[in-house]
Amino acid sequence: MTSHTADATGSRQAESHTMQAVTRSRYGGAEVLEVREVDRPTPEEGQVLIEVRAASLNALDWHLLTGTPYFLRLINGLRAPKRTGIGVDFAGIVEAVGSDVEGVRPGDAVYGAGNGTCAEYVVAKAEYVLPMPDGVGFEQAATFNVAAITALQGLRDVGDLKVGQRVLINGAAGGVGTYAVQIAKTLGAHVTAVCSGRNVDMVEALGADEVIDYTRTDVSSLGLRFDVIFDNAGSQRPSKLSRMLEAGGIAVIITGPKKGKVIGPVSHIVRSKLRFMFGSKRGEAMNAETRREDLEQIGRWVADGSITPVIHRTYSLDETVEAVRLLGSGHSPAKLVIKP
Repeated sequence: MTSHTADATGSRQAESHTMQAVTRSRYGGAEVLEVREVDRPTPEEGQVLIEVRAASLNALDWHLLTGTPYFLRLINGLRAPKRTGIGVDFAGIVEAVGSDVEGVRPGDAVYGAGNGTCAEYVVAKAEYVLPMPDGVGFEQAATFNVAAITALQGLRDVGDLKVGQRVLINGAAGGVGTYAVQIAKTLGAHVTAVCSGRNVDMVEALGADEVIDYTRTDVSSLGLRFDVIFDNAGSQRPSKLSRMLEAGGIAVIITGPKKGKVIGPVSHIVRSKLRFMFGSKRGEAMNAETRREDLEQIGRWVADGSITPVIHRTYSLDETVEAVRLLGSGHSPAKLVIKP
């Protein structure tokens, strides 16, 4: 990746000490969000201030917004959220750097991970701020962090996916799923993808070898066997996942049914782990972790055309409530991007 400096045309007034940001003061759905004028942050040691050109939403943002499952509140605030912003993915222009920061300077185009990225500015740790790859746009780069890293780490690290293996992507049309299909193909796998009928054409275009419409066919009834199952939907019982695995196969459990507000998908993940305690087949739960080297890898793949971010729609900052409402419906295809 090579760093390039952005054109200053259209940049916001650097003299202002305030900014527009999407905020909330309590847990709830999209209705608790509002766009407000707040103090613009100042970068401290090891931090970078970024003028946000694009951010994207993830299922993680919905969980943090609603405070569900409830056990998350033990970390994020029992009665009210500790963090008032929303969004963790961004792409933008470096506005200022704190002390002890190397590798980026004001004017550089960058992407990465922060907190409260649905805002005109955000402060992020320098280790999670990367120079934009040549030829990649802000909206594309704003989708790399949570979704693409979850797909990469789930398939490569947890699933140990190898060239020539057969992989099932269950839940192939969302932000994580669209990346998972493409990354699995890039890693050399034969991909069977599961999604709803309205998204079949999109998922086929991403390179899946077979696409199954779950509204018409239960993939577990087809007698297919896979080396790796990337369960991004949580819609298959552990017993069915086991039947679809080859001996020595791995089921990567990303999530589960979200009906329970107390522990949410955790019960499904625990049952899956118990189901695979004995025998050669494995069930592995995972939590993605932001890693600089993985953000760089995604950037390289997008730059060389190996994978392409799929963006359903781009919203203005004032339209964030609408975007979050779609996110919370559970029927949002691909990625939703916010453009301040």
